[in-house]
Amino acid sequence: MTVAVIGAGAVGGTLAAALDRAGRDVVVTARGEHREAIRRDGLLLTGGWGDHRARVAVREALDERPDLAIIAVKAQDADRAVAENASALRGTDVLVVQNGLGGAERVAAALPESAVLGGLALYAASFLSPGRVAITTPGPTILGPVDADRDAEALARVASALGAAVPVTTTTNLVGAQWTKLIVNQVNALPAITGMSVQDVVRVPVLRQVMTASMREAVVVARARGVRFEPMSGLGEGLLTVFSMAPLRWAEILPQQMARRMGSTPNPGSTLQSIRRGQPTEIDHLNGAVVAEGRAVGLPTPVNERLVALVHEVESTGRFVPPARVPREVFRRR
Repeated sequence: MTVAVIGAGAVGGTLAAALDRAGRDVVVTARGEHREAIRRDGLLLTGGWGDHRARVAVREALDERPDLAIIAVKAQDADRAVAENASALRGTDVLVVQNGLGGAERVAAALPESAVLGGLALYAASFLSPGRVAITTPGPTILGPVDADRDAEALARVASALGAAVPVTTTTNLVGAQWTKLIVNQVNALPAITGMSVQDVVRVPVLRQVMTASMREAVVVARARGVRFEPMSGLGEGLLTVFSMAPLRWAEILPQQMARRMGSTPNPGSTLQSIRRGQPTEIDHLNGAVVAEGRAVGLPTPVNERLVALVHEVESTGRFVPPARVPREVFRRR
């Protein structure tokens, strides 16, 4: 079986190396120093799933149609990735492993001849350097079809292929899973703003309050949109409902529990990793998605709106924001 991974960064590189270890024929797309490192030395996976050096083929773009294609680029790069590889993606199974809302649905619209699934990585991975990725917190990948009626067989095929390499669970409630993951991804903004790990952010009371407030905004918007949260990472419909209504001091327990599950290895979050590499972040598809969805139902989301603005400030200036300034910016009156 041939598997192509478009975007061999932290998440995609992890899947590519794990699939190679499971005996799949793997080709990845990469550019610049990362491509040259993979071509020269292979793709090295370390951390929570053990060590493996994957000798995979590397291309700038796919030149043949694989049996399974995994799109693991950032949300803002997905349209370009599909366009550059369209001829190789048509008619094959496509798995879009991406944060945010609607990414798999947009790919499905662009590739009507393909069975398109959405994937959510519940493991934490870091891009250490060109050719090197590491698992900091193990976890499964959740798979769900964009069209549950049409693509049930594709879901079974992809779950079987990927499940031979990494832990996999499946759902038919892809939208609910995307929203639950969006709640989990609320941990990303503050590390990107401050330069601190998720665990360190959660240890600071005023930053923990900001994180809790942003998560609660997201839950309220999701409920207004009629979303049924898919259980994952200890989160689900009942817990998130209580979380959205509990006094703030009790609600803060949730991000503390999430940080504890990450273990002792500092987790920078994907948004901070992008900033450290000088790349555009996907904040507009994380906290920014909450803002956009809130506007669609007439709900204000000032905490998420200001977190997006602060991440963009760090992107443009190259300077992290002192932790003491963050709550002043986020909770200031309009």
